[in-house]
Amino acid sequence: MTASAQLDRQQPGTPKRGISPALVLFFLPPMTAELLSGSSPPAEFFQPFSLLLLCLLYGSGAILIRELALRWRKGWPSIVVLGAAYGIIEEGLMVKSFFDPQWVDIGPLGVYGRWGGVNWVWSLGLTIFHTVWSICIPILLVTLMFPNRANEPWIGRRMFRALAVLLVADVVLGFTALTPYRPPVVPYLLAVLAAIALYVVAKRMPAAFREVRPINAAVDKPRSLAFYAAGLAGAVAFFALLWAVPNTKVGPLADMALMLLLVTMLWFVFRRGSSASRWDARRQLALASGALSFLIILAPLQQMDPARAVEMRGMALVGLAMVIFLVWLGRNTRRLERDGVLPSALSTANPEGVTPAAT
Repeated sequence: MTASAQLDRQQPGTPKRGISPALVLFFLPPMTAELLSGSSPPAEFFQPFSLLLLCLLYGSGAILIRELALRWRKGWPSIVVLGAAYGIIEEGLMVKSFFDPQWVDIGPLGVYGRWGGVNWVWSLGLTIFHTVWSICIPILLVTLMFPNRANEPWIGRRMFRALAVLLVADVVLGFTALTPYRPPVVPYLLAVLAAIALYVVAKRMPAAFREVRPINAAVDKPRSLAFYAAGLAGAVAFFALLWAVPNTKVGPLADMALMLLLVTMLWFVFRRGSSASRWDARRQLALASGALSFLIILAPLQQMDPARAVEMRGMALVGLAMVIFLVWLGRNTRRLERDGVLPSALSTANPEGVTPAAT
């Protein structure tokens, strides 16, 4: 019996080896970013062709980002930066919503903050959204589901290449067939360069955040509730800046500045809380659950809107399903920690962990 198989048997409550974390990560990102948010309600999301395209886009992107971080022996700093690159690829290069003032979901943001052929407030907001809800949260949740496989490859080299090809094909299909809109050449090329630049930056990021200062874990370790509150408050503030502020007299430059300030504050909190003594598995899950809770609360409210009741049918059940999943994951995580078989802090790419060269 291999050491890895022995480790699987030592971790009660952890999904069996036969369940592939890559397969779970293939389906989870579109569920958090599209289904739970209401961007693709159940009647649209569960159409076979639509589901396939969404999984090839979101799922392939999240798996490739996770595997790149592992191959580079990096961690969350690189994943966050690659998440931003993914947001540009999806919204800028594929669906072209960065540039299209008539994009289906854009509303007043097709006018508010538009300059030089670019919807700037929308572009910044959707880059942040995809970084958090499409990439970072799904990777974190799947890592928590499979903690014994957190530091090993989830796919081989052939599957990596196949997913990369499928992702590119999905992007090309979306660009050519999704809408007839064609973006201005110069801004579009700048979006391509921005995605490439973020890729280069991610490859050069440190493997982990450096300690800001020494920690007395007995005194200085925030409770899980504080992480949950930070995630929920950050989500509320973000969506208020993206959807509510454009309907006020606040100018677009001020709105974007506030978004960047919010991101900077959350990045600082994330960095200060990312050490092993603060950033254990329960606190990771609490932060992600807080960010998801805003969408969970929003789900039944969308179904209660008389103007969208038919379109949003089933959203309450989607929110309930996410609550059940997070409760199960929380109980499983606490049980594994209590049994002493769950690491105090989970990383997708531990420099001291398994070398991914065998892929």
